[in-house]
Amino acid sequence: MILDLFKLDGRVALVTGASRGLGQAMALGLAEAGADIVGVSRSGELPETEKLVRDAGRQFWSVPADLGQPADRVGLIDRIIEKTGRLDILVNNAGNSHRHPPEEYPLSEWHQLLEVHLHASFDLAQQASKPMLARGRGKIINIGSVMTFQGGLNIPAYAAAKHALAGLTKSLANSWSRQGINVNCICPGYFETTLSHVLQDDPIRGPQILDRIPAGRWGQPDELAGLCVFLASDASNYMHGSTVAIDGGWLSR
Repeated sequence: MILDLFKLDGRVALVTGASRGLGQAMALGLAEAGADIVGVSRSGELPETEKLVRDAGRQFWSVPADLGQPADRVGLIDRIIEKTGRLDILVNNAGNSHRHPPEEYPLSEWHQLLEVHLHASFDLAQQASKPMLARGRGKIINIGSVMTFQGGLNIPAYAAAKHALAGLTKSLANSWSRQGINVNCICPGYFETTLSHVLQDDPIRGPQILDRIPAGRWGQPDELAGLCVFLASDASNYMHGSTVAIDGGWLSR
């Protein structure tokens, strides 16, 4: 049965940035498909996400780590596997954004943003690849953005990091696809989250963005979950190095 290919029973997924918004929605979607979930946060506490996952009937583990600090990432995947016994799926979703004119963009914020979005994604993928290669299978999903394809305005570090994630996705897929690891990238458009309300409620920028989205609305976080489940499941076993936009038609304009 085709629907059986989407089942994730018995698998363990690490979702970074799962405390809220898109990360939380993807974690819940993976749980509803049958996966047990690991969440990483600075405090080691994700009570809302943990409740949602447990209410879905799945296990949840929370691991403390600041992904923006390289020292916190050392041995992180090994620590997770000590708790869970395995890791089948990695979703590199953690990130943030700073907005400044490029001539004023602080280099400290540039480095910090690339550390979280890009360096941590490669670091965790490299760590996760070792048990995945040994087992001959695994799913790595990087979370890009429509800014993977565009430059945006006053977000040079964010745009650079998201462009780089697409290249990283393709490079890792070239290296690992024959060894059973699928590496793909999801590129969300404008989704309604707590953080997005700064733009959504802006009296000028908000209407401009909405008018440009062919679907006529911002996305809801749970609308991202299906694509994440697909890329984490056996239904996508022949997808390697793909960069998939889910944006209400934004990039079609």
